[in-house]
Amino acid sequence: MSETVFSNAQIVLPDEVIRGCLVVRDGRIAEIDAGSSRVGDDIEGDFLIPGLVELHTDHLENHYRPRPGVFWDPLAALHAHDAQIAGSGITTVFDAVRIGSDIDLPDMLSHARHLVDAVRAGGAGGWLRAEHFIHLRCELPSHDVVDHFDALANHPTTRLASVMDHTPGQRQFRSLDAYKRFYAKQMGRSPEELQSYLDARLAEHKRYSTPNRQAIVSRARAMGIVLASHDDATLAHVEEAEADGVAIAEFPTTLEAASAAHEAGLAILMGAPNVVRGKSHSGNISATDLVEAGLLDILSSDYVPFALLQAVFLLPQRIEGLALPAALATVTVNPARAAGLDDRGEIMTGKRADLVRVAAQAPLPVVRGVWREGLRVS
Repeated sequence: MSETVFSNAQIVLPDEVIRGCLVVRDGRIAEIDAGSSRVGDDIEGDFLIPGLVELHTDHLENHYRPRPGVFWDPLAALHAHDAQIAGSGITTVFDAVRIGSDIDLPDMLSHARHLVDAVRAGGAGGWLRAEHFIHLRCELPSHDVVDHFDALANHPTTRLASVMDHTPGQRQFRSLDAYKRFYAKQMGRSPEELQSYLDARLAEHKRYSTPNRQAIVSRARAMGIVLASHDDATLAHVEEAEADGVAIAEFPTTLEAASAAHEAGLAILMGAPNVVRGKSHSGNISATDLVEAGLLDILSSDYVPFALLQAVFLLPQRIEGLALPAALATVTVNPARAAGLDDRGEIMTGKRADLVRVAAQAPLPVVRGVWREGLRVS
């Protein structure tokens, strides 16, 4: 029987912070003692928190495709991604893999398969620091997205799927002018080329989005894969999500949609970079405003892994009456429960010993140690 004792720690429990000692045996939390003088690994008064749970990060794709037209070795990309994930205090991560081809990437399945196969190989080989699952980001207007789903979904690592529609004039970019401003610089196209691109996207949406959504929702529910909606903007969007059995509302863009999702019992997920920056990168509702309104359940690092921990320590400073345990729940127990992972996300006897040692130093928290199932990984 293996045992590790952490002493002199500020232990963040679900409802309070205590100073004391925590004992890990065989990868599980065995004892939590307030005020204990038991000898162990001295945490020197640092915080001991649950390992963070990340449901939607695009970071693996960024390592795989570091520049337009440049594709990195997928195992090497995963290795770099995993190191940064663990170093940011994340012990469970759902790697978002986009499926559905478009004119920029006409053979998306081959790229998605590279990433999914790498994650599965890394997990089977036992060399990953964090535990990795797959989150399929299903781009509904794509003609082949259902084929991609069928190719990649039926595996224990695929635990989450989000139904997405980035058609101009829909959801995230309800304003075509805003869409044009945002993408004109990124795409480097003339106004005429951009308009031609918009027309093609609108035609695809009209032809494919509804039947593709129905097919993927049906398949995901049959497989027991958790469903998420994406960029809900209206009451009608939320009603559709509720009818589809969606559990998570990712990045609602308006207060109306967030309020409706909350009433429907959906877990509301927003981006931690939104909290850190104080605003959405595309001009939609602020995540901090949703926290203040009691309408935010989960934070996601989205495109900056360290943003999760940074946001957790920022929120109590910005919102009067918000305690650290409540802020921490948005990146630990709440995402774990939403994903159906009830064995982690809290410092509680019997739970997995996924733990992070954090020094709350100004201006940023500092990760000083990470343990997954009692084994140090960073």
